[in-house]
Amino acid sequence: MSFSKDTKKEMCSIEAGSEEEKKALIYGMLLFSKVFSPDAVSFTTECHDAAVYYSQLVSSLTSVIVETSVSLTRKGADGKSCSLTIPDSADCRRLFDYFGHDANSLSLRINRSNIDEEGALPFFLRGAFLVCGNVSDPGKDYHLEFAVPHMNLAKDLARVISETEVLSAEPKTVRRKGSYVVYIKESDSIADILTYMGAQMASLEIMQKKIYKSVRNKVNRQINSETANSNKTALASAKQLAAIDKIKKTKGMSYLSDDLRELAQLRIDNPEFNLRELGEALSTPISRSGVNHRLMRIMEIAENL
Repeated sequence: MSFSKDTKKEMCSIEAGSEEEKKALIYGMLLFSKVFSPDAVSFTTECHDAAVYYSQLVSSLTSVIVETSVSLTRKGADGKSCSLTIPDSADCRRLFDYFGHDANSLSLRINRSNIDEEGALPFFLRGAFLVCGNVSDPGKDYHLEFAVPHMNLAKDLARVISETEVLSAEPKTVRRKGSYVVYIKESDSIADILTYMGAQMASLEIMQKKIYKSVRNKVNRQINSETANSNKTALASAKQLAAIDKIKKTKGMSYLSDDLRELAQLRIDNPEFNLRELGEALSTPISRSGVNHRLMRIMEIAENL
């Protein structure tokens, strides 16, 4: 099951308490359905829990009969799409009127009187998300969206979210394949709105994945830095060994002074050592800069031969 379906399943496990909360929840589900008009109401989803939730809530609050049909999707036996419709046109008009919408209105908008009650807005947004929302797996990306069928309705939704004080989200809107997508990309904002809509476990998983990514990236940066340093040490060591080998073959190791000869032999025996390790391994330990100075002298001697 996808992260988005798990999130919707979590939301469906939470019951609305008061009549105002149930009304706001059902209003969000109906308003953002594929079709919500005086003549027809329909909703299609691949989330079985959302389909059952929708059917039960609409029937319990309004006594309207919801007809359900199930079909297989391209995903095979495990992919099933549920289509929910209200077959009686009189029931459709009654629902439209119940939520205060005018059949002669040219544009479908949010009727704020349905969500003015204290505590109603989280349930309204939950209903909207259940029918037209999607959230990406936080292990891959941070993206939450509502695919809204009407432009003005999408603008209203974006405005409602941005005006909610407890949310830090500033959603953006874009048109995609005949729908208007209201989306949020920031991980903290996504976690906040999921918590607000009742999906605390999904929100927690996003924060956990974010922390994991942060730690992983820090470790990767450290490993890359250490790798770069190792490569640098290996390259320098190779050049130094080549210079020592040249001196050894042309003049012999005795050509070097005692301090340089000791360091040269130490480098031959320990090609993987960095400057600090070479300095500590000498009979009389010296600093990194001291080691570097002696190695530069060895390199110069080799160049002059």
